[in-house]
Parts: sequence; structure tokens; C-alpha cells
Amino acid sequence: MRKVTASFAVILILLGVGLYVATGMENVTALIPAFVGVGFAICALLATTPSRNKHAMHAAAVLALVGLGGSVPGIPKALKHLGGEAIERPEAAWGRTVMAILCIVFIVLAIRSFIQARKEREAGEAGADA
Repeated sequence: MRKVTASFAVILILLGVGLYVATGMENVTALIPAFVGVGFAICALLATTPSRNKHAMHAAAVLALVGLGGSVPGIPKALKHLGGEAIERPEAAWGRTVMAILCIVFIVLAIRSFIQARKEREAGEAGADA
């Protein structure tokens, strides 16, 4: 999961920097996905130590939940824009939508990883008891 987290970090950083450049480098809030990406990168770095892996990956999942909460409001605006309606700051709406999708995908992958790790741990404990 550490490599997945690092990949999402890179994608979010590129998204944030891309949005910042696309909006004329006028609004620092366009960098929010990059800030979340830096948080993911820190979690991935912390996860290189086996004793910190579990905590770092749970922190990354919480960060994804926070990112999702902050980006979900952009989805209705992006859908309006997709339908041809004029909206304020379409780049922001689309950036938030992409970030929401990325966060959802990460959360799903994290949950699957957590379930798999628990099954492996329980199987190891059952084998040790026998």
C-alpha cells in the first residue's frame, strides 16, 4: 500500500500544480490537492519502517477522507458545467471533482488492503496456535 500511497501523492501534487498554473497562479487554493499529496508522500515515507507502516497507512486513509470531504462539493458544480451551464471557476470545480474521485479510489484500495492485512495476520496467528 506504500507504493500506492506514493503514486497517489505524485498524482495529487501534479493535479494541484497543474490547477495552479491553469488558473494563472493567482489563487493558492488551487494548490490544495498538492498539499494533500504532500501529506500522502509523508505517509508513504513513514511507512518505509515496518513498525510505522500500519499507522502511516491509516493516517493516509484519514487524509483521503478529509480530502474527500473537502472536494465533494465540487462535483455538483462540475456536473452543471458538463451540462452546459456557466459556473464560476470551472477549473476549481473540475479539480475538486478529480480530487474527490482520487480520494474515493484511495479509500477503497486502503480498505481492501486493511482487510487483506487483517486476514493475513489472523491466518498467521491461527498457524502459530496449531
